[in-house]
Amino acid sequence: METLKLFLLCAVSLAAQPIYETELLFPPESWHNHSSSVVELPNGDLFVSWFHGSGERQSDDVKIEGARWRKATRSWSARFDLADTPGFPDTNCVVWLDSKQRLWLLWPTILANTWESALMKYRISTDYLQSDGPPKWDWQDNILLIPKRMEERTKEVFEKELKRPGPFRDWASRMIALAGDKQFSRLGWFSRTHPIELPSGRILVPLYSDGFSFGLMAISDDSGKTWHASEPIVGFGNIQPSVVRKKNGELVAYMRDNGPAPKRIQKSVSRDDGETWTPAEDTDIFNPGTSVEAIALRDGRWVMAYNDLEKGRTSLAISMSDDEGLTWKWKRNMQQGAGSYHYPSLIQAADGSLHLTYSEFETKDGKQLKSIRHVRFNADWVSR
Repeated sequence: METLKLFLLCAVSLAAQPIYETELLFPPESWHNHSSSVVELPNGDLFVSWFHGSGERQSDDVKIEGARWRKATRSWSARFDLADTPGFPDTNCVVWLDSKQRLWLLWPTILANTWESALMKYRISTDYLQSDGPPKWDWQDNILLIPKRMEERTKEVFEKELKRPGPFRDWASRMIALAGDKQFSRLGWFSRTHPIELPSGRILVPLYSDGFSFGLMAISDDSGKTWHASEPIVGFGNIQPSVVRKKNGELVAYMRDNGPAPKRIQKSVSRDDGETWTPAEDTDIFNPGTSVEAIALRDGRWVMAYNDLEKGRTSLAISMSDDEGLTWKWKRNMQQGAGSYHYPSLIQAADGSLHLTYSEFETKDGKQLKSIRHVRFNADWVSR
């Protein structure tokens, strides 16, 4: 019995040790590699996607690439193509595993070289545990949405601004006018962060529009066969929502600040499973206008990855909360330097460890070189 107790104590002590391991998926290169997404597969492998090409929305050679980290060999596979629409840029991809153990790839194809012309696509696979190469896809479709109460909700949130002189009134008037335009309000919504599946089985895919600088949820109650849109998350420059569910069922969306100073992570709350959202408002967490991802750990703590600056992308941080985002008591810098470390994708693995991928851009010999970095760490590394 004493031997068993000693073994258990040693096991607990080992589990509580800080973990931090990091590597690049491939050597840095002059090609544009950006906006990665990571998921753990049922066999313990990792699957990562990102977009690759000579640029972004204005470069028609941009495609979606992927790579696998194989648990058996503890190494990354060669890169492979996941999606490539000839003559159009494919960007901002997301990979995700639902409760049925189906692998999803979601991404926008940019129809007219502007973010406002984005068209959301998705693929679903049940045959994806190959050691190399892309999955075999069972289903592919577009996500076509009519935002619920788009014009009405925009008017409700901006009503006060219409009564005040100044640039915000002009901006609010323009957004209300665009919200009434069917084509502008239905195109241009696209992905950045992981979907979330609610206990009911409802799937929420967080989307955003650079044309409005609003957030939105694509909602499916039939495992992705059909979709409808939420009301927009309206504010001054709130994009790329990342959704976390509280124990009481409320949903909290944390968003990049794409608006005027002060630059802070923005927040909105839904109390009806994502159908409607409170107006976006600033938190006290710095954000220089870059992507953020927040997740709930299985023990109830929340972890967030973000750039902890008001300007620039030279510092990537991890913060942790033990009160569902009321306060963020722990913070560690994941990477700091002269480069850009941004667009984090964050998951918790089956063994409790955390996996983060993000874009790493650094300049050497006058050339900007780009790759995707992977980090494995744990909550104890954040809180130590």
